[in-house]
Amino acid sequence: MVGALLTVLSVLFSNEVPEHPCVSPVSNQVFERRLIEKYIAENGTDPMNGQPLSEEQLIDIKVSHPIRPKAPSSTSIPAILKSLQDEWDAVMLHSFTLRQQLQTTRQELSHALYQHDAACRVIARLTKEVTAAREALATLKPQAGLVAPQGAGGEPMEISEQVGMTPEIIQKLQDKATVLTTERKKRGKTVPEELVRAEDLSKYRQVASHAGLHSASVPGILALDLCPSDTNKVLTGGADKNVVVFDKSEEQIVATLKGHTKKVTSVIYHPSQDVVFSASPDSTIRVWSVTGGNCVQVVRAHEAAVTGLSLHATGDYLLSSSEDQYWAFSDVQTGRVLTKVTDESAGVALTCAQFHPDGLIFGTGTADSQIKIWDLKERTNVANFPGHSGPVTSIAFSENGYYLATGDSVKLWDLRKLKNFKTIALDNNYEVKSLVFDQSGTYLAVGGTDIRVYICKQWSEVLNFSDHTGLVTGVAFGENARFLTSAGMDRSLKFYSL
Repeated sequence: MVGALLTVLSVLFSNEVPEHPCVSPVSNQVFERRLIEKYIAENGTDPMNGQPLSEEQLIDIKVSHPIRPKAPSSTSIPAILKSLQDEWDAVMLHSFTLRQQLQTTRQELSHALYQHDAACRVIARLTKEVTAAREALATLKPQAGLVAPQGAGGEPMEISEQVGMTPEIIQKLQDKATVLTTERKKRGKTVPEELVRAEDLSKYRQVASHAGLHSASVPGILALDLCPSDTNKVLTGGADKNVVVFDKSEEQIVATLKGHTKKVTSVIYHPSQDVVFSASPDSTIRVWSVTGGNCVQVVRAHEAAVTGLSLHATGDYLLSSSEDQYWAFSDVQTGRVLTKVTDESAGVALTCAQFHPDGLIFGTGTADSQIKIWDLKERTNVANFPGHSGPVTSIAFSENGYYLATGDSVKLWDLRKLKNFKTIALDNNYEVKSLVFDQSGTYLAVGGTDIRVYICKQWSEVLNFSDHTGLVTGVAFGENARFLTSAGMDRSLKFYSL
C-alpha cells in the first residue's frame, strides 16, 4: 500500500517512480533522492514552498521495491496482445530449450549404457579367458609321478609325435597277455561262488538315484565306469564338460574334474591307482589325479573328436579311436603317442574301441557299420565283422575272451570262428548306447532306450528297467554283480540291487 502511494506521489512531483524515496521535512513531500539533491545543489530551497532546505534534512523512507506501473502506451488492447504474444513466445522458446537439453541428456545416457554393457562383455570374456588359461596352466604341471615328455636338450616334446612300438614295449605286452590268458583259463572253469545267481539278479530293484552330479543347465551323463579295486567309486562324464567321481557308499561327490572344452564322452578308472582318464570331442584325452583334483597329463593323439577309449590291462597304455579315422596307442605316464594307424582302404571315422582281455588284440567300430579286429603288435587289421545297419555305437569283449558283443543292434560274435552266432531281437526303434559284460562273463548288460540284462550262453533276458526318462548312456556291474548302476541323458545316476 505504501509502495503504491509513493509511486503516485513520485509520479506527481517528479514524473518518475522513485527508486530511493525520501521526505522533505520542510514541505512533507516525497521526492526521488537523486532529483531533490540535484535541485537543492542548484537552489538550496524546497521546490514546493521555496523555503531553505539542505541534503542533511532529507529523511529516507525504507519500503519494499515499488512496482513500476506500465507505461500508458502499454494499456491499449494491441499493446496487451503484443505483451501476451511476447510472453507466449518466451515460454515456447524455454520449452524448446528444455526439450533439446532432454534429448541431449537421453543420448548421453544411452551412450553411457552402451559403454557399460560393452565393458561388462569385455570383462566377462577376459574372466573366461583367464579361467581357461589357469586350467591350461594346471595341465602343464607334472603330478602323481606323471612327467611331461622331454626331447633332446630337455625341450618339451610335441605330444602328437609318434615314438614307435619298441621291442621292450611289445615284450611287456606279450608277458602280460601270457599271464592274463593263464589266469582267465583258470577262472573260466568255474563260476565264482560269490557271483549273484540269475534268480536273485531278476529280483533287483532301484535302490538309489542321484541327479545332482552334473550341471542342470547342460543336462546329460554321457559316460560311466566303476573303479575296479573299489566299486563304490563311480566315474561319470557329462555334457557339461566335467568328469565326476562319486562315492556310492558315502553318497557324495569325491571330485569334480574340469578342463575339457567340450562334452566328455568316454571315462575310465585306473584299476590300481587313484587316476582316471577321459576323452572328448575337443580332440584330447586327459589324465586326472583324483586325490589332487586336477589334470596331470593331456594326450593329443588325434585331430578330430575322440570317440572311444580303452585302458590296457597293464594300466600303462591307452587305446583311443577318433573321427579322424585313426586309432592310437599312447603311453599314460608320458602322454606320448606310441603308434597311430588307420585303414586307408576304408577311409571312414571310428566310433568306438575296446581292448580284448588279453590286450594283444582289440576291436574298433566304424561309422559304416563295420567291426574291425586289430593285432596290436603288428598294427594290422586281422578280421572284419559286417552286418550292422548303422554306425557301431559300442563294443564289449567277454571275460572268457571268446565272445564279442556289438551294437547298434546287439550282435554276438564268436572270435574263434569269426562269425555272428546270435542277434538279440530288440524293438525297431531301440537305440543301443552301452554294452558291458560283468567281470565273470556271465551276464551282459545293454543300455540305451532302457536297461536290459541277459544271461550269457542262453542269452535270455533276466532284467529290464525303464526308470530313466532319457537314453541310458552307460551301464556297469558291481563286484560279483552285487549291484547294477546306470547313467543317462536325464542326468541321473541310478543303482539297482536287492
